[in-house]
Amino acid sequence: MTIAYITHPDCLLHEIGNHHPERPERLHAIHDQLIRSGLEFVLIPHDAPLIETVHLERVHDPDYVADLFTRAPKQGILTLDDDTIMMPKTLNAARRAAGAVVRGVELVLDESFTAAFCAVRPPGHHAERGRAMGFCYFNNVAVGAAYALEVKGLERVAIVDFDVHHGNGTEDIFQDDPRVLFCSSFQSPFYPFSGEATDSEHIVNVTLPAGSGGELFREQIERHWLPALHDFQPQLLLISAGFDAHVEDEMAQLCLRDADFAWITTRLKEIADQYAHGHIVSTLEGGYSLDALGRSVAAHLDALL
Repeated sequence: MTIAYITHPDCLLHEIGNHHPERPERLHAIHDQLIRSGLEFVLIPHDAPLIETVHLERVHDPDYVADLFTRAPKQGILTLDDDTIMMPKTLNAARRAAGAVVRGVELVLDESFTAAFCAVRPPGHHAERGRAMGFCYFNNVAVGAAYALEVKGLERVAIVDFDVHHGNGTEDIFQDDPRVLFCSSFQSPFYPFSGEATDSEHIVNVTLPAGSGGELFREQIERHWLPALHDFQPQLLLISAGFDAHVEDEMAQLCLRDADFAWITTRLKEIADQYAHGHIVSTLEGGYSLDALGRSVAAHLDALL
């Protein structure tokens, strides 16, 4: 078995300062670990395309998309919020990141591959319908889900998000769309301080207090996510793969380890194998401790294999 590995050099050009945790070295750390682990030889590289606005406008307000394109700086920087900054290369990187997920959906639904991993940045799951935030400009996984529904004609798509932060943007976009089951696990209370009050049958949020480790994480996934996924029977499984819940990641206070990311990937693969012909598209979200990030992605891809 092989996995489509979708990335692009443009994703390395979005640089907003050495002090910023969402930096190009994240992709280098992943690539280096894949070479060390031997996984590079079972990954088939694909270039992430520049996403077209028609795909963005399925999940984002057209005025927001137009504004971001118009305001993208030709030089200098544009500060959208305290964490989310644009420089001249940011827009293309964000378009490649969203385009990667659409390309991944194409590849798995056309049955060229069973699974795809998008090694891209900037991340996307905090981007709401009309708002950039939390390092995110376009909601990459949401763009891919909408493409699967509206272009490829699927009726049920599941998005699962194990980033340490709540995928508030994804929830905002799909909160009224029962064709999408959204399952998110996250540290709480913690940025972006959302997700606890959700009341929807197709939104399944698992909150974890600071200090939680793999035992509680696995227990909560088995109690809440897995029954919902079995009931929903998704035709495609999309993963917002954030690895900042790792015990070595100082951005947060959860205590997962490499093996926990392998475990959750295996459980999700079982769901996809049962209901979705194995079709999984995973896209990188958080993960800022470089060594832990590289190892965790390798564990994630090894489990997909």
